[in-house]
Amino acid sequence: MDINLSELNNLDFNNIGSWPVAAKAVLVIVLCASVLGAGYYFDTQEQQVRLEKVRQTETSLRAEFEKKQAKAANLDAYKQQMKEMEESFGTMLRQLPSKTEVADLLVDVTQTGLASGLEFSLFKPQNEIPQEFYAELPIVLNVAGNYHQFGSFVSGVAALPRIVTLHDIKISRHKEKESGEETLLMEATAKTYRYLEDEEIAALGNANASKKKAGRKKR
Repeated sequence: MDINLSELNNLDFNNIGSWPVAAKAVLVIVLCASVLGAGYYFDTQEQQVRLEKVRQTETSLRAEFEKKQAKAANLDAYKQQMKEMEESFGTMLRQLPSKTEVADLLVDVTQTGLASGLEFSLFKPQNEIPQEFYAELPIVLNVAGNYHQFGSFVSGVAALPRIVTLHDIKISRHKEKESGEETLLMEATAKTYRYLEDEEIAALGNANASKKKAGRKKR
């Protein structure tokens, strides 16, 4: 199948049938290579791109499946954990007094202070501050005593069956004008909390929605 260069120069492209067998074979090879190259460029290459995308999708779906499978395998554990969280939340919620129990709780706080030997010069409940599902009731306290009595009061408040927290505690010295005795004054804010009734939560939600709507109108 050797072809001389002189033979290539004499080839007539208008009469391919008269070409030597070797030249015809080379032409067939070139044409086949061209067809294969065009097929790869216009079809196979695009199919490979699609195949790669499908592989990436498969990898993503496989990872998502494994993740969901792990969740499904731990479903019972999640349910048990949710149950424990609900029980814990219910226990904490029961530590919040209802609206009718707040007055009794305030009495408990004052009795705890008196039992500790403190003298109250101010016990002033403030306005309630509503939160998402509970209301916060701050109480401004001014009491006189000593460090031991203050410690007994704080411990007694912590031991109450209802949640009461102390904030912004300030202790200063005070000297009595008449007796000349020096005592300690403690200023603090006690905060107790009560859970909101369903109708109060609904009213609070409506109020917040109205505020947001009014804010958007101002803009």
